[in-house]
Amino acid sequence: MPLPGFEAQLKMAAVERLEELQRESLRKKTPRKAAVMMLVYPVKDIAHFVLIERMISKGAHSGQIAFPGGRKEEEDQDDAVTAIRETHEEVGIMPEHQEIITAGTPIYIPPSNYMVAPFLAFAKAELKFTRQPSEVKSIIEVPLHELMDPTNVSQHTLSTSYATDITVPCYYLQNQVVWGATAMMLSEFKTMLQESLSLRHD
Repeated sequence: MPLPGFEAQLKMAAVERLEELQRESLRKKTPRKAAVMMLVYPVKDIAHFVLIERMISKGAHSGQIAFPGGRKEEEDQDDAVTAIRETHEEVGIMPEHQEIITAGTPIYIPPSNYMVAPFLAFAKAELKFTRQPSEVKSIIEVPLHELMDPTNVSQHTLSTSYATDITVPCYYLQNQVVWGATAMMLSEFKTMLQESLSLRHD
């Protein structure tokens, strides 16, 4: 099916972000490339996906909840290879256990100047995660039905390294606030899953 695209992502975008995106596009920066993975897998026959809590650092995304993923390296043949490699490095899942279903819509992240390519993948068996201690503080396993539950969409006021007391749309998943680019990518994947289910029922 066609990707829901930026329109689906905007459902979880802060107003401040839209203005920032416009300013950044005018500056014609050359963004660095990265890729992330939404990896869906079974836990006792219930679909889950994995998020990570990043370590506290000096970076723009210190301590945030995110998908496994990271910067594209020169030896990576394409963005999918980056997403698979980074998922292996950050949460210990072997490449052969990551079956990519589709790519999402790339999203630009102004604070770190990254263009991020999201991917949706599926693992057929239950997984055992091993976090990368230098980058991953904790691994968060989220039942997929939590993402699909509309009561888990809310607003949250927070401060970051680049903004103070901003109110943003977010998901509450496993008692964690998921916002920003990760929430925007989740919004697109959620829309895709909803459309897939509606097609199956028609």
